Amino acid sequence: MEQVETMQTVVAKVDNHKSKSLWQHAFETLMKDRYAVAAITVIGIYALIALLTGLGLIAADWSKEIGPSYAPPSADYIFGTDIFGRSVVAKTLKGAEVALSVGIVTAMIAVTIGVFLGAIAGYFGGKIDEVIVWFYTTFSSIPYIMLIVAISFILGKGLVAVYLALGLTSWENLCRVIRAEVMRHKDREYVQAAKAIGGGDMRRLFKHIIPNVLHLVIINFSLQFQTAIKSEVILSYLGLGVQGRPSWGTMIDDAKLELARGVWWQLAAATAAMFVIVLAFNILGDALRDALDPKLKGKS
Repeated sequence: MEQVETMQTVVAKVDNHKSKSLWQHAFETLMKDRYAVAAITVIGIYALIALLTGLGLIAADWSKEIGPSYAPPSADYIFGTDIFGRSVVAKTLKGAEVALSVGIVTAMIAVTIGVFLGAIAGYFGGKIDEVIVWFYTTFSSIPYIMLIVAISFILGKGLVAVYLALGLTSWENLCRVIRAEVMRHKDREYVQAAKAIGGGDMRRLFKHIIPNVLHLVIINFSLQFQTAIKSEVILSYLGLGVQGRPSWGTMIDDAKLELARGVWWQLAAATAAMFVIVLAFNILGDALRDALDPKLKGKS
């Protein structure tokens, strides 16, 4: 009797597990991963800081002189001041606004281009596929940093130029992945069923196929986000990035001459802020891959 009840319990658990959608399983998997939860919490804190600075509720007076030039970290000046006596903490907080806006806008541009071109190439094949494959192969053969710098020179300086430069150079990997996945899905039964009831090509592609590869888009979005943050820092360090407002890249650029004078706190603040958010997105990206990959479903 006990064995029968045990078997029924096991069967019930298996049926319940199978009845869960991919998204339910992914959410439960993420919530069980304490590192993923910690990463989400860190990202949420950064997002809140970026929102509050954008609304002017904190660090609104980042350009105001609060003390002497190059005051070291102390109880009065947390993380010290820069050459103009401005708070390094306020500049670091304001830099979070720039970093997250660059990450969001850049990732959205790259995902939009990559998903559209990859889906079209994988679904229609033929000449369309050949042209798109040639395009992203040629694009990816150009050194990444050289391509961003070249586009930045053409577009000029400023935040919009950073958005476009990074977004227009970051889509080819996702395009390649989506193309391969769409090619795998386009001949499956559910797509053929949609065709049998009169669904057109665009309907089958964007209503039926794309939702089934959306987990790859989400994973790529999280990875692209942290790549964009690092790239913005590089551009700002080279003098091609954000102008007229603090960013972690410009703070690191300013620190080049400060280090010779023993002024380390601006470099430390910007580097620490960037390190934490990039690490959080890397951890979240790995967790999302494990949670959303259908091949891993049921192994946890």
